[in-house]
Amino acid sequence: MSHSDENQLDQKQEALHDAETASHRVGDLSRLERDTDVAARFLASLDPSIINEPITKEESRRLLWKIDLIIVPLLAFSVIIAAVDKVIISNAAIYGMRKDTNLVGNQFSWVGSIFYFGFLAAEWPSNVLIQKLPLRTFYAATVLAWAALSFGTGGATSFASLASVRFLMGIFEAVVFPICTLVSTMWWTIDEQPIRVAIWFNTLSSIITGLFSYGVGHSNSNVAPWRLLFFILGAITTLWAAILYIFLPSSPVEAWWLTDRQKYVCLERVRKSNTGIEDKKMKWYQVKECLMDPRSWLISIFACAINIPNGGLVTFAAIIVNGMGFSTLDTTLLGVPTGVVGTLWSLILNITASRLPGWRCVLIVIAIMFPMASAILMWKLPSDNKLSLLGAYYAFYSYWAPYTMCTSLPMANTSGHTKKVTLNAMFFIGYCVGNILGPQVFRDDDAPEYHRGYIGLLASLIVGAVSITIYGLLCYWDNARRNKLQGGGPAPQTEEEKIREAFSDKTDKEKPNFRYTY
Repeated sequence: MSHSDENQLDQKQEALHDAETASHRVGDLSRLERDTDVAARFLASLDPSIINEPITKEESRRLLWKIDLIIVPLLAFSVIIAAVDKVIISNAAIYGMRKDTNLVGNQFSWVGSIFYFGFLAAEWPSNVLIQKLPLRTFYAATVLAWAALSFGTGGATSFASLASVRFLMGIFEAVVFPICTLVSTMWWTIDEQPIRVAIWFNTLSSIITGLFSYGVGHSNSNVAPWRLLFFILGAITTLWAAILYIFLPSSPVEAWWLTDRQKYVCLERVRKSNTGIEDKKMKWYQVKECLMDPRSWLISIFACAINIPNGGLVTFAAIIVNGMGFSTLDTTLLGVPTGVVGTLWSLILNITASRLPGWRCVLIVIAIMFPMASAILMWKLPSDNKLSLLGAYYAFYSYWAPYTMCTSLPMANTSGHTKKVTLNAMFFIGYCVGNILGPQVFRDDDAPEYHRGYIGLLASLIVGAVSITIYGLLCYWDNARRNKLQGGGPAPQTEEEKIREAFSDKTDKEKPNFRYTY
């Protein structure tokens, strides 16, 4: 090593040890070179002048605003497009898709379910690819595949072709929620995540689908309205793939729209979450640890249970409303309020949860009681009381809030990149299993009242409430145990020790100072 190199190394080490803020880094470059965390490597290469300047609240607030203006819309519209693709199949059904593709019996239920078989088949491979490939390129490529398959759905002529294209669509859309969740942990602190997740994990797709379908229903095209729905959606999705490729970085350190100082501040903000950023190496002991943790299974059971209503309503929403006696065009518009109910209720409860630390699981259980009451009303109300049924149907969409409140828990309560990826896979396997089961609770011989379907939805909500209650109790007990072992709270650490632990790829069980969110 040359004398100038030694001087440069000394300068960096001195800056790492002397800075009193979160700018302290691991002070040994050879150790950092062995560290696979991408954030650690970036911070080790920074000029000391960038990290010596204290981070002010105003600077952090301006950066947060910039991140929100760019990342939130990218995640939100991606989720909306993916959801529109699923929700719109219900409107396509009342626009003639079942007749044109010769669907009989419960084949339409299977068209709804088979999407999630593809989702399930791709869940683990897609999570591995998320870990191995550049996130931006991989995500944009999969969104482009959505576009191609939307065109393919519009061209389907039989149950076989429709089922095939929906299965493939499920494979390529399996990445959307894992990627959005991982991106959220990269850009926002644990306290900031619930509100942002509630925004991007919205039900606005129902609003867009309703208005979009209503407009297409008034078109004079020679193309069947249900086919036109998918063709237009395919064109929009193609454009969106290009936008994602341009603006969504694989990690904060690769954001071309941030300066090195802003990248540094961004990493220091999320460092306090103590969950790391990114590590491309698969660590099998972390997979085992995840599978042996009862919290992993409880949160996955919750995801399954709460998504049984989602799968059923996504596939049968328009059919349910149409069966109440409303016209086809009116039915498409009557779907709009469901998006408002789901999104607003989700925002209200997530904001409440963010201001009441330690009460999130309790709030989730309370929130589940609202769709439970709605399921009972939809089950028991007479079929000729269509306005009351419609009101109960709208109220049932409050089920979305408990799910969005839960989505940030797996990542907030998990450290170690491989463990996070594994839990992501388990959580979203639960998601797609629930969505597979959902359409099956609505059977053709139970139409149009679907009383057995509402009983099934009620049962699933009860299972969800029980599983999240036990999950919260385990988190509470584990925190209490750690506090007792450490004398009442996290053990004191130097700033360098905090940063080394935060940006290490250790699991939450390997970090004594880690505390669970519940």
